[in-house]
Amino acid sequence: MAEHKTPVSSAAGGKPPRTRPPGDRQPNLVDRHVGERVRARRKQLGLSQDRLADALGLTFQQVQKYERGANRISASKLFDTAAALQVDIPFFFDGLPPREPLDAASEVDPLAFDPLSRTPDEAELLAAFRSITRKRMRRRVLELVRELAGEGTEGSDDRTG
Repeated sequence: MAEHKTPVSSAAGGKPPRTRPPGDRQPNLVDRHVGERVRARRKQLGLSQDRLADALGLTFQQVQKYERGANRISASKLFDTAAALQVDIPFFFDGLPPREPLDAASEVDPLAFDPLSRTPDEAELLAAFRSITRKRMRRRVLELVRELAGEGTEGSDDRTG
């Protein structure tokens, strides 16, 4: 009697191929919009899908999938596409509906992560803080800075003198 085995893909770990639920085939709104902008600009320049594909090192089928929004365009490929189509990257997002802003509780200061926006004092403070190897000491420095900034910390007592 022959033993029935489930087919296994050649993917790493011998895992079965990953499938999407039937309703998950619709392209994402943003992917579709970016693809439409790629197509519109390509046509505006009079480029064929073949020529754009050659410029990007892709097949024309991949360009078709990008234009339909069926496949997402990676950041590096979007960068290359912008150069090939002679536009800036924001061009691809023009006309998208605005997103809801973050609520105040979850807002993050974008300058906090931009090394070019730091003052020399901020850079020196960060470098000194990072050089502290003891976890407890780092925590104490952080509490001190919060206290000096007027934020305080939970459970801190108000010591004077």
